[in-house]
Parts: sequence; C-alpha cells; structure tokens
Amino acid sequence: MENLNKYIEHTLLKQDATKADFIKLFDEAKEYNFLGVCINPCYVKFAKEYLKDTDIKVITVIGFPLGANTTETKIFETINAVRDGADEIDMVINVTKVKDRETDFIVDEISKIKGACQDHNLKVILETDLLTKDEIKYACECCIKGGANFVKTSTGFVKNGVGAKVEDVELMYKTVKDFGLQVKASGGIRDKEAAISMIKAGAVRLGTSSGVKIVQ
Repeated sequence: MENLNKYIEHTLLKQDATKADFIKLFDEAKEYNFLGVCINPCYVKFAKEYLKDTDIKVITVIGFPLGANTTETKIFETINAVRDGADEIDMVINVTKVKDRETDFIVDEISKIKGACQDHNLKVILETDLLTKDEIKYACECCIKGGANFVKTSTGFVKNGVGAKVEDVELMYKTVKDFGLQVKASGGIRDKEAAISMIKAGAVRLGTSSGVKIVQ
C-alpha cells in the first residue's frame, strides 16, 4: 500500500515525555511527511510554531484519557486548544454515559464541543476496549447525532487493553459511513501489517507512536 505516511498521526501522549522527545517527534513527522502529530494540549503552541512551514496537522486531545471531565471543562479545553493553533480535536467520550445510555447528555456534549471546534475536525474517542459491540454501535450513533467528523477507537491508556481491533473498526465504519463520518484507528498499531489491516477495515487515519517503523 502506497502513501501509508498520509494516514498516520504521529503520536506522543506519554506523561513523562520531554521537550527533546517532542522535537524528535516533530522532526520525524517532517522527515516522513506524516499527515499530523497528536500531542497533549500544553504542547500545541510549541508544535504549531515548530511545524509552521509544513502542512503537518497539529492534533490534540480533550478530556484525556478518561473522558469524565465536565462538559464545561471539555469545552474550555477545546476553545484553548483551537486558540493555541490545534488543527483537529480528539475528545474522549464519557464512557459511563455510554454504558447508561444517556443519549441526550452524550449528543449534547459532542454537539457543544463540535461548536467549540469551529471549522476544525472533531474526532470522538470511544474507548472500544471498555465497550461491547452493541455499545460501540450506540456510541457511533450518538456521534452521528452530535455532529462529530470522526469516531476513533482508543486512547491507548486502558490497562491491559488491546486498542484498535479490526472487527471494531469494521463495525464503526459500517455504522457511520453513510452519514459522512470517518474512522480513526488508534492503540496498539505497531507494524505495517496492522496498519494495512485497519485501513482495509475502513480507517482513514491511524494514531500510532510507531509511524516511523510502519513506513520504513
């Protein structure tokens, strides 16, 4: 498969990452012409400045990694991130509300955060490791109603979690494809074979810290 680099959001969300780690990430993104970098919000300004002469997207995470912040906090985070230069927002859904089928809450939160994104893509992280297949489908349906642009599998932070699974990506793709939403697979994608399998299942974005290994 050609142009794998253009599926990859080169990701660094580690709690103990240093400035040197981020510079390495950004330099690799430039060298391999990745679609974007995915980083925590406090590094958005730095990333935007470092990558200013490129077309590499700066992507950040909201309500990360648990999704259990108040909606007002998530909105504030999103407004700040966009102001700092974020090109796209990856927001963690409130998993408890999904489990309890609180549709009005979920749809309202997604809609409000999409509003705070302005014209930037909003990706909603479902945390598929914690959901049944029926809950994954339900969460996707809430994302459709809320006006999200993407559904995304995982944060990569669930203890003993698998992350992106082909069957989950397929289910997400089948649920959202007729409504204009796209799928981002993230979590545990560490080699070229895994990357290609996710794309074949319907993903148009790959969140991974193994981007260099995959394209090499």
